[in-house]
Amino acid sequence: MILDKVNSPQDLKGLPLSELNTLADEMRELIIKKVNTTGGHMGPNLGILETTIAMHYVFNSPEDKFVFDVSHQCYPHKILTGRKDGFTNPENYLKYTGYTAPEETVHDLFKVGHTSTSISLACGVAKARDLKGEKHNVIALIGDGSLTGGEALEGLNNASVLGSNLIILVNDNDMSIAENHGGIYGNLSLLRDTKGKAENNFFTSMGFEYHYVEEGNNIEKVIETLQKVKDTDHPVVVHLNTIKGHGLAVAEANKEAFHWIMPGALDEKAPAPFEENYNNITTDFILKKAAEDKTVVAITPATPGAYGFTKDFRDKLGSQYVDVGIAEEHAVAFASGLAKQGAKPILAIMSSFVQRTYDQLSQDLALNNSPIAMLVYWGGLSGADATHLGSFDMSLISNIPNITYLAPTSKEEYLAMLEWSLNQTERPVAIRVPFVPLTSTGIPDTTDYSKINKFKVEARGEKIAILGLGNFAGKAREVKEALAKHGINATLINPCFISGIDEELLESLKSNHELVITLEDGCLEGGFGEKVARFYGSSTMKVLNFGGKKEFTDRVPLNELYERYHLTTELILRDVEKALTEVVKA
Repeated sequence: MILDKVNSPQDLKGLPLSELNTLADEMRELIIKKVNTTGGHMGPNLGILETTIAMHYVFNSPEDKFVFDVSHQCYPHKILTGRKDGFTNPENYLKYTGYTAPEETVHDLFKVGHTSTSISLACGVAKARDLKGEKHNVIALIGDGSLTGGEALEGLNNASVLGSNLIILVNDNDMSIAENHGGIYGNLSLLRDTKGKAENNFFTSMGFEYHYVEEGNNIEKVIETLQKVKDTDHPVVVHLNTIKGHGLAVAEANKEAFHWIMPGALDEKAPAPFEENYNNITTDFILKKAAEDKTVVAITPATPGAYGFTKDFRDKLGSQYVDVGIAEEHAVAFASGLAKQGAKPILAIMSSFVQRTYDQLSQDLALNNSPIAMLVYWGGLSGADATHLGSFDMSLISNIPNITYLAPTSKEEYLAMLEWSLNQTERPVAIRVPFVPLTSTGIPDTTDYSKINKFKVEARGEKIAILGLGNFAGKAREVKEALAKHGINATLINPCFISGIDEELLESLKSNHELVITLEDGCLEGGFGEKVARFYGSSTMKVLNFGGKKEFTDRVPLNELYERYHLTTELILRDVEKALTEVVKA
């Protein structure tokens, strides 16, 4: 194999051009096998493979600096920079993260997993180089889908006037995760149709030198262009027309489905039987409401697959569905504008992307008290990589004035909260979509959620009260059952509200309880439990808060996190026993 001779970028430079295509085929085979085994990003990595080989052939990493956008297209880069054992040896498939990671190699400059960032980061890297009097190349790689993000446009605006070496590679495969949306794609299409010769050119209008590569998956053509721009003394854009999923027919034909796949996606297997889950009950709800009311509109910032917003679902909604592109900030402000004019927006967003919306949540939405329904998906402690943690959304959202943040524990509660949030006109409402297997009581929920911050007492007891929030309602029941075996009939409470506390109920617990336990599936600092602890701060009530620490974890197994955070029933009981002992001593 040609790859046997390549253990670093320097080895690549010694290969004749005739062997580079063979190398690409070998790398493609490794990526397909590995990703089909472990799951991960398939289409983005296959589409950028030839470009990555060309980048390392022409430039001199790590002296020349590569800045990846999102970095979900970094697998070929990892293979060429000393980490191929993570692709050749199945025992090492999970050795390296799926994103760039400076702790793995000097060839990775940043740890990134969110989009639209590379140009801004590269601007800073290039400016630092200039201030220090250095001369290396700075190369930013960004996909066409990422150009919808505000940070990408801000980066381009500043990069164009940098006045020194900055090379921006635009990987244009005419796709985001799903199809692209937005006006910039009309110009990208025009540039592709005219082979980069159209007078109307977004990049040249901003002042960039512009180069177009028609065959972006042709290693020789990409090398030829990169050699032209290497060591430039001014900002340059190289526009590459590539194919997402290149070299894997099924990924080329179904680009959205093969952007990111589960293990075994390429294996022949029987279709999975239909199973009701929170995704499909959400889409069913939205379709029903949209049919009844033409002002209902579903909004997503370029991640429809994460919520089960399939192409069929999107087509059925028609103009009542809007994908704003990778623009979470715009999505929130857009939803606020819709609501102010009497429409009923339902904004779906992943927990790990909430922080991108923070100013708009505060200013454009909450300050204006616009009544939108925001659905937060994938919220909870997990074994995800450091860039996609869902443990911070509760701390972020619940501490903004005017926003009511809800945590359903069953199908029936979730549907009732959806109904109320969509039709009320008093406030912005966020709902943390359960990130656990669907639970159904079979009994419609008739709760009046307009009575803000009223908790539900599911079982009355004494001595100990357990507040199990959202995803951790089941864990709270487990703790109650365990305590019963020790002769303690604990009170069980479903808080429902993340953003506030039921002061009347909490006050009443003082009469016959010694200890209050809170359980939340997220970061404790700034979270729900701290609100409860603060309420009892001046009293003799003992409070134990259980949840996650404020830290960036990276692919730590969930069971290991539960041990670390004392979230197993056994460890919770041990802490309870210690707390009760301290209460008696006091």
